[in-house]
Amino acid sequence: MKIIMPDKKFLIALCSTVLIQINLFGQNDTLRLNVKDAENYAIDHNRSMQNASFDVKKAEANQWYAISSMLPQVSGSLDYTNYLGFQMQLMGMPIDMNPTSNFTAQVALAISGQQIVSATLSRLAIEMAQTNYQKTEQSIKRQVRSVYFSILAMRNTLDLLNQNMENMRKLEAYTQETVKVGVSEQTDLDQISIQVSSLQNKLNSVGRSLEILYNSLRLLLGTTIDANIALTETIYDIVNVENVNKLLSEELSLANNLDYRLGEQNATMAKKQVHISEWSYGPTLSLFYQYKAKIQKSEFDMAPPQTIGLTLNVPIFSSGNKFVKVNEAKYSYKIALNNQEQLSDQLKTQDRQLRYNLRTSLENYDTQHKNMEVSQRVFTSISNKYEQGRASSMEITQSNINLITAQTDYIQAMLELLNAQIELEILLNK
Repeated sequence: MKIIMPDKKFLIALCSTVLIQINLFGQNDTLRLNVKDAENYAIDHNRSMQNASFDVKKAEANQWYAISSMLPQVSGSLDYTNYLGFQMQLMGMPIDMNPTSNFTAQVALAISGQQIVSATLSRLAIEMAQTNYQKTEQSIKRQVRSVYFSILAMRNTLDLLNQNMENMRKLEAYTQETVKVGVSEQTDLDQISIQVSSLQNKLNSVGRSLEILYNSLRLLLGTTIDANIALTETIYDIVNVENVNKLLSEELSLANNLDYRLGEQNATMAKKQVHISEWSYGPTLSLFYQYKAKIQKSEFDMAPPQTIGLTLNVPIFSSGNKFVKVNEAKYSYKIALNNQEQLSDQLKTQDRQLRYNLRTSLENYDTQHKNMEVSQRVFTSISNKYEQGRASSMEITQSNINLITAQTDYIQAMLELLNAQIELEILLNK
């Protein structure tokens, strides 16, 4: 028996798919994702993406429907008639009306200018559906990246709060010992304990917010609500000042912007609608061929077995209805052109604003980074002084509050920088 080996290309593709699944899913069916993996997974499984793909297929089906209306239409019929023994009187002579039966086949064709323009319009509808698909893909990727970055920022906040909690618990334990030996007062311990409780509340709040973000990511990825997701990157891996400066050097190209491209397609479609309305003045050509086979023939059946016909229908007067429709289509086209010009101005204005936002975010990121480093040094210094009895509990709690604020502001600045970068990338279609 001859064994048929699978195609080499098929084996390579199969192995690649298996390796991708192994890389994405770790132990206990955990979905391990970096940013690019998360985007690709969402594109493959997000329901909005699936609907956008169906819209493209629906537009393709409508194109074939428009084309089929210009192709020959073939129909067939079979009939049988029985007069139930009726006799017709002709000049006093009875004539039997025998049953009749016929098979009829007909080929018909009708073509007009409106049909031809409609067929080209359906091609444009496919292009618009494809552009909308790209816009949906772009939107899904933007949402995935935004939520992914928010999770990283929230996780980083959680880590910093845990570090602060660890430091404050050490100080709390130290203060308890000093209170026991009479070196510190109970009020010092109370102040630090309140700060510890406040930190615990923040930890609980951040933990709940983090779970909400994970649920949002699961929804975008199209996974189940109980799916285990592990993000393999940190926010420090993603923030890249060099990439930000490179993006700022890119110029806006309206032709690459998906919104502008969709506006152009809308204007083209409005122009095609004008042509369709104008073709309502045009003639319609109809052609048919009919063949009739007489299975049971009546004695008085004199109809020919084959018939061919040609009709040219030319509209002459429609009480101004067609004229109004043409003008309406022309005005719609002018509106589409104005909208396109307005969109061009809006995109150019948006480009300036987004670049301003990105530069501002970059400057704020640098400032908050320096502020956090200073706050960390201040807290470390005051902690050492407190353990040496040269700083009060008020100073240590206030420096801890300042440190947490600085850390939070720094993480928020990183997140704002990443989001500002995303918005400009979408505008430039990068």
